[in-house]
Amino acid sequence: MTDEHPAPHWRTKLVHPGVRAPQDFRALVPAVHRGSTVLFDRVADARDDWRGDGYTYGLYGTPTTRELALRVADLEGAKASFVVPGGQAAIALVYLAHCRAGDHALVPESAYRPNRELADKLLAGLGIEVQAYDPLLGAEIATLIRPNTRLIWCESPGTITMEVQDVPAIVATAHERGVPVALDNTYAAGVLFDAFAHGVDVSMQALTKYVGGHSDLLLGTVSVGTVEAHERVGATHRLLGLAVSPDDCALALRGLETLAVRLDRLQATALNVAHWLKTRPEVELVLHPALPDCPGHDVWRRDFTGSASVFSVVFRPEWDAERITRFVEGLRLFRLGFSWGGTHSLVMAYPPLPRMQRGYEGRVVRLNVGLEEPADLIADLRHSLSQVS
Repeated sequence: MTDEHPAPHWRTKLVHPGVRAPQDFRALVPAVHRGSTVLFDRVADARDDWRGDGYTYGLYGTPTTRELALRVADLEGAKASFVVPGGQAAIALVYLAHCRAGDHALVPESAYRPNRELADKLLAGLGIEVQAYDPLLGAEIATLIRPNTRLIWCESPGTITMEVQDVPAIVATAHERGVPVALDNTYAAGVLFDAFAHGVDVSMQALTKYVGGHSDLLLGTVSVGTVEAHERVGATHRLLGLAVSPDDCALALRGLETLAVRLDRLQATALNVAHWLKTRPEVELVLHPALPDCPGHDVWRRDFTGSASVFSVVFRPEWDAERITRFVEGLRLFRLGFSWGGTHSLVMAYPPLPRMQRGYEGRVVRLNVGLEEPADLIADLRHSLSQVS
């Protein structure tokens, strides 16, 4: 008798090749590891645990997805980060990790519209009440906190109307009452505003925007600053099965390497264009956090280390919806489309928005400035304005 296995059939060799390339390859770029099943040497090692340091199942990450999560957590100063399929998935994860039937949550009225829609169309049906609040309340949010309030959202600046929230004041008030605070930190790419240094419990961002940077991926992250938040979010993340593609994570890892230079260029160009728009007679107000007349500008100066690519314009009252539509559709370099943070400039006109005490009355146009030459973008705006005025 012999202990040697017989040579396998060639069909078996296709599945079990028995040969491997040398493993000592080193490169600047992380490898893309695809896989659902993780192999174990012993039965005792086989476990289904999202907390483990090793790998147990592809749902909880491959080396590629873990690398992205670790890098984002390191940049944000978080205890840990969870990668999810998009920004909306990140928002849903935060809600479902903190709220149950009968609970109450608060969200700024200036928040990303799908956040509000999630609250109104899904969470309400689950018995969770989500109440909108004026983003400029600051510490006065105390008047809205109830005994059953389980979560307070911040989004600063607001997605369209760009109000900058006093996040530290909201955090202090919430924590006095034992309520955790979550922040949509997408505008700041997780780096222009230090969420955890300002006391936030959970910070999410859509990596789709600045980290991806090229409008070709959908990803999000939820980062946690406390042990309690880590347990809540991690357990819910596992149960929801929010798996992500290692290929998209590889694109996001690539995007991280150029994030700083892109943010610097986007900030400079956006400010250039914003200052030019302030000189135009058609414009009533430019909503850019770095400009003194933007709501919450003083808080932005205190808490942020820079501005980003997206801002809005409020046209004068005589500019009705038809006129604004002609202006937007007359642009050539600013393409009509949602999202922001990529290399291309974008524009979108908005109908009347439910904003307390703002009165913008459907005259808001949001611009995302890309990597084009600033003079060319200004020429594009000037030409379209001249065709409509």
